[in-house]
Amino acid sequence: MHEIFINYRTKSGKPVAYMCDEKLSARFGPDSVFLARKSIDPGDNYIETLDRAARRSRVLLAVIDEQWLDAPDRHEPARRALDDPKDWVRREIEEALSSGALVVPLLIGRHVEQLDPHRLPASMAELAECQYSRLDLPTLDADLMGLGDRLVRQVPGLAALDRHAGPDPAEELDEPRPTVRNERQRGGIGQVGGSVGTFVNDAHGPLHTGRGDMYEGPRIEGDGTNYVVGNNRGGIRQRFGPRAPRGGDEQ
Repeated sequence: MHEIFINYRTKSGKPVAYMCDEKLSARFGPDSVFLARKSIDPGDNYIETLDRAARRSRVLLAVIDEQWLDAPDRHEPARRALDDPKDWVRREIEEALSSGALVVPLLIGRHVEQLDPHRLPASMAELAECQYSRLDLPTLDADLMGLGDRLVRQVPGLAALDRHAGPDPAEELDEPRPTVRNERQRGGIGQVGGSVGTFVNDAHGPLHTGRGDMYEGPRIEGDGTNYVVGNNRGGIRQRFGPRAPRGGDEQ
């Protein structure tokens, strides 16, 4: 069963319908998207196939451009195509609405206004009450990506077919993940919990976070002892006993 049915008027909506099919098929699989051009096999009864596919799909996307509402009937140009009960655009939408499918009007461009139910045949006036999604040609890829994301949240069957499921957010970070190194370190670091804990990122050499003495390097005890590692420029000045008053010698 096709999950998504693309409904469009052949004369004006075909280019956008084909692009929708390309992008959505790449995301959910070609067998998940029904487009008459590719989905009706040679020799099939196209009337039965179209009716059945529109009725059984979970989502119908109605491609609506500026000419859609008032497009003339091919056989009677004096009337609108939508006023003909046999019009395929109307017929497919009616089938989807009656079956309980999710029907999404796709408004193409910035000048197409939200549908007015009073200008639609009564059998499909409900289409005007369906929340629309807008596609703009300069941003079509991004718009279809956003549409696909919303459909995944609404239709569980599409979530299982989604080939663009987001990666682990940690894999998208430019910085390396925090690491702990424990060369020459005894005991390691246990689980950190509670309101206070210890986090070590790239710790090299001796590390001490608990109680007791640390024996890596010289052990020094007692008062007044200095231990210097590396260069000691300027020396160490050290004085023991009471501090001398300022401006004079000790009394």
